[in-house]
Amino acid sequence: MTSPLKASLLAGALLAGTALLAPAEAATPPGILVVAQPIDDIVSLDPAEGFELTTVQSFNSLYQRLVESDLVKPTELDPVIAESWQAGPDGRSLVFKIRDGAKFASGNPIRPEDVIFSLSRAVKLDKSPAFILNELGWKADNVDGFLSKVDDSHVKVAWPAKVGPSFALSILSAPVASIVDEKTVSAHVANNDYGNAWLHQASAGSGPFKIKAYKPHEALVLDANADAVGGAPKLKGIILKNVTDPAARRLLVEQGDVDIARDLGADQIAALKGKSDLKVLSVPSAEIDYLAFNLVSPTNPNTKNPALWEAARWIVDYQGISKDLLKGQYSVHQAFLPSGFPGSLDDNPFKQDIPKAKEILAKAGLDKGLTIKLDVINQPPYPQIAQALQSDFAKAGITLEVQPAVASQFYSKIRGREHEAALLFWIPDYFDAHSNASAFAINRDDGTKTVAWRQGWVIPKLSDETQAAVEETDPAKRAEDYLAIQKAVQADSPFVVILQANNQLVLRDDVKGYVQGLNADQVDYAGVTK
Repeated sequence: MTSPLKASLLAGALLAGTALLAPAEAATPPGILVVAQPIDDIVSLDPAEGFELTTVQSFNSLYQRLVESDLVKPTELDPVIAESWQAGPDGRSLVFKIRDGAKFASGNPIRPEDVIFSLSRAVKLDKSPAFILNELGWKADNVDGFLSKVDDSHVKVAWPAKVGPSFALSILSAPVASIVDEKTVSAHVANNDYGNAWLHQASAGSGPFKIKAYKPHEALVLDANADAVGGAPKLKGIILKNVTDPAARRLLVEQGDVDIARDLGADQIAALKGKSDLKVLSVPSAEIDYLAFNLVSPTNPNTKNPALWEAARWIVDYQGISKDLLKGQYSVHQAFLPSGFPGSLDDNPFKQDIPKAKEILAKAGLDKGLTIKLDVINQPPYPQIAQALQSDFAKAGITLEVQPAVASQFYSKIRGREHEAALLFWIPDYFDAHSNASAFAINRDDGTKTVAWRQGWVIPKLSDETQAAVEETDPAKRAEDYLAIQKAVQADSPFVVILQANNQLVLRDDVKGYVQGLNADQVDYAGVTK
């Protein structure tokens, strides 16, 4: 008897009703990789808007950029859609040669017009990741003046910001700089939205896969793109199956109903290690995890008190969370640049000291039964970390009311600045120190939607210092600048950086060729076989 899942796959009738979520036989179809993970964090699959873990992980399969960070040596950039590039004599421009024969999954050739359209629309849409492109000085009312066609295979990209070509190339390697098919997207524009609504659930890229179907909270189904720049993938397709219960994800991969399981808890990973038909892959990650207090919380004015931030640094049991709770899957890290990044600050000056925290709180008058709501994504390890924080804060006389939610609801609340405090993670968008520095240390006018903006933390002086760092041409001086900025944020900010991740996922033993880099977008399914 063929299971509903297998039948739907073999017949090509994917996503027919709830077939994908029905019980399956202990095997997945040949050539189709089935991955169990929570995908309910997806807000939009438009690369100009998607900024969640699942979307960013998917963009590398669906879209390509002019240049991309090398998976093995991430500080080096590989040519992808661009065959080559040449910096202009003005120091603020690059001319890219588009790879001969490059085409989108639609069959349309990739043209200079597509590059101009993609970068311009991302800036003008001004969704969450647009601030990355804003670092080049591009705004909705000026970006068109900096993008121009040279000839049928060359495009010029210029910028007004005082940054050099190497930094501009890093910016252009971020997922928000993905190149979309102008002709295909333009055919789906509604109400001058640049095709944004259509791209919520469709794709128009040149990556090794294309979206066949997407049903929110059920599955994202990808088909191979035989015309991908760099060659067709080895798989026929991928199914990212939404399985919200980590225990169910463990069971599915153990039984062979899925090929890969992501986001399992520390105990589940430990239980699966050593099983003959499974392998646990441990991947160094640039993800940092942090506690943030919202200064503009509509419900709790105490969260804007710097004494609370200072006390919190001495309340958290960093070692207990890393070693005892998460069993070493995460390491203690207390600065916004992850270890391994140029300019990273690897000192961990804080440890749990409850008496000291109580003294700080008492001096500030915050020792009278303070209660704070803590928002958290309801997937491992975040609820577990939140419970540990709840216990730690209780020792200092603070009640944390943990508010678990599915990721899409969580992100909506955080981006709306409706939270009091939140347990969050952040992964750099490109391999330059400014990627995280601009997120955590720039909010000059409470306008550009950085991480600092999300907490209502207005910091014009630190913003100026961070901007000066990215414009610094001496690499040694620049590294020193980022160390100073991190120390400033570490000492006095609404952020308490706690951990750096080491991602672990479980694969069936017959899955070969899977590669994952440091950053979230560096999930590479193109070379996978099974």
